Amino acid sequence: MTDLSLPKSFEVLEPLVATWALATQDERQQRRIHSSRGELRAFYEAMLPRLPDILTHVDTFPLGELPPASARLFHLALSLAEVAPHIELYGGDPKVPYSFDEARFVADHGRVAA
Repeated sequence: MTDLSLPKSFEVLEPLVATWALATQDERQQRRIHSSRGELRAFYEAMLPRLPDILTHVDTFPLGELPPASARLFHLALSLAEVAPHIELYGGDPKVPYSFDEARFVADHGRVAA
């Protein structure tokens, strides 16, 4: 079984972990693109009030040394950064309106492009 736990005091966010605690930008973008407006809104509203506490928590660790539960929490915050513009600027649209297909962009996570 995969560990979906978060640090103490963030347990209320654990139902979001399986869907939104994604380690790469590509995964976060794909989750956003394939989510409904309602899913984006629900995630945004659950996460936004906790963001200051989340950032304070992860800032207590040296760069690159987050324990697994704190890393999951950080990945939730990164997903919020992916979702927030779509709630705040694009009316909840999971895609960027009036734009080219953003799925064409694939982030390179240390791989050598062929």
